[in-house]
Amino acid sequence: MKPPPFEYVRAQSVDEALQALAGAAEPRLLAGGQSLLAMLNLRYVFPETLIDINDLHELAGIEASPGRVRIGAMTRQRRIETDAALAALAPTFPQALRLVGHRQTRNRGTLGGSLCHLDPAAELPTLALLHDATIEVAGPTGRRRLGAREFIAGYMTPGIGPDEMVTAMEFRPWAPGHGASFHEHARRHGDFAIASAGVLLEGDGDGRIRRAAICIGGLGATAQRLGAGEAALTGSRGEPEAVEAALESCGSLECLADFHGGPAFRLSVARTMLRRSLSAALEGMRRHGGGAA
Repeated sequence: MKPPPFEYVRAQSVDEALQALAGAAEPRLLAGGQSLLAMLNLRYVFPETLIDINDLHELAGIEASPGRVRIGAMTRQRRIETDAALAALAPTFPQALRLVGHRQTRNRGTLGGSLCHLDPAAELPTLALLHDATIEVAGPTGRRRLGAREFIAGYMTPGIGPDEMVTAMEFRPWAPGHGASFHEHARRHGDFAIASAGVLLEGDGDGRIRRAAICIGGLGATAQRLGAGEAALTGSRGEPEAVEAALESCGSLECLADFHGGPAFRLSVARTMLRRSLSAALEGMRRHGGGAA
């Protein structure tokens, strides 16, 4: 298939991209294009104007410090995967990014493109929700910031206006030595995940979990935080009973059927991925002293 006809604009600045967005009836931004070009060729989308933002180099880069991590929207996924400073502060990023498609995909795919495409099985939106990230958005009235829960409005629907664009993601890293793990299952490496599970655990220095975050991707219309599982772990030492309670809490998640299988199968995959991530995160927390400040 060939894409439908469209007007092509290559923006040279954020302001120019925003002007093009405001002046077009059905615009689409082109970043890495790993999802959009396929959708164009299959005629799933029919933009009147395609706005190429690959020259917006000011939106690329990673700033990583113990107090704040900031990743620009045009940062390539391969850069996120291999950045040593980011990996030291937030180990789930290299763990998850190496599961995104194939290296050629990650060489072109961007943070902002994945966040705005918002596939429920995508790793970067799951990481954003896991880390309680803030999404920075630029629009005609300036820049604003949304929490990840607010940004993820629904199935493949970011909570921004048609005249806005994502410029960066920020989050505060967890304490050094925290336990972190990300696992997913796909039929083949590089395929979309049937289910994924990201886990962050922070200890109090005495072996107890004082803070927990769990995010499950791929099951429902969006990535989902597992609040009941987090509550089951908090205050525990990661005993088998607490782990089993966290696993059982997966039953509260939205779980949709697809060609991979029904809800029961998909939920069993999610529980298995969560069990693996919990085991690895607990091991990391204990080995490094719990991440206590």
